[in-house]
Amino acid sequence: MTTGEAIKLLDAFRAGKVTRGRVLRTFQSAPLADLGFAQVDTHRALRKGFPEVIFGSGKTPEQVVKIAANILARERCVLVTRITPAHARALRKKFDRAIHHPLAGCVTIEKKPLPKRPGSIAVVCAGTSDLPVAEEAAVTAEIMGNRVERVRDAGVSGLHRLLPHFETIQSANVLIVVAGMEGALPSVVAGLISRPVIAVPTSVGYGASFGGVAALLAMLNSCASGVTVVNIDNGFGAGYAASQINALTEK
Repeated sequence: MTTGEAIKLLDAFRAGKVTRGRVLRTFQSAPLADLGFAQVDTHRALRKGFPEVIFGSGKTPEQVVKIAANILARERCVLVTRITPAHARALRKKFDRAIHHPLAGCVTIEKKPLPKRPGSIAVVCAGTSDLPVAEEAAVTAEIMGNRVERVRDAGVSGLHRLLPHFETIQSANVLIVVAGMEGALPSVVAGLISRPVIAVPTSVGYGASFGGVAALLAMLNSCASGVTVVNIDNGFGAGYAASQINALTEK
């Protein structure tokens, strides 16, 4: 059941057109679709406002296609993250509307795009090497119904590169700041604005960066207020959280 169908059913119940028993049976039925190799959460959109997202890594192309088909049978869009070229080929062969985002490592399929909510999310990327993680965040936020502004290659080694984008970052409702190496950029950005900042450490860096652990610890120890940190290379998690924050502007 989609969110729209749930609203229509509840409106019909309030108008006396359907019984309480039917409403209960409908909400109790089929919260999961058993595909044998996967239990698809068919009520995810009802609880979270967006359908279950498919994590492609470790799944075969055939499994990803079957899960996507099941979700699209009842929802208007689907997001697949951490895909391989084989995943992308299989999805594009099966679904005409599948769009491969190579840099982000994602595929999006939209029967009908979600309407864009007010306000914007700014994704600020420290270096070109951090772009795959930043794009995963941006693609996630966009398919969830947000307008995304991208600021690229604005790391602290040349901080003047951030200044031309100052109006963009100040006007966003929430910011995602992606950085590897020493992970200093989120602290700089958060010290300049009054919006929440979601910091994303990446695994970019030389030996002492320890695969992103150095950036992660730097962000967790930020002296700037309002910084929240997600896991290393977790652009998806940042994009999802930013969308939930931005959705509050609608209420």
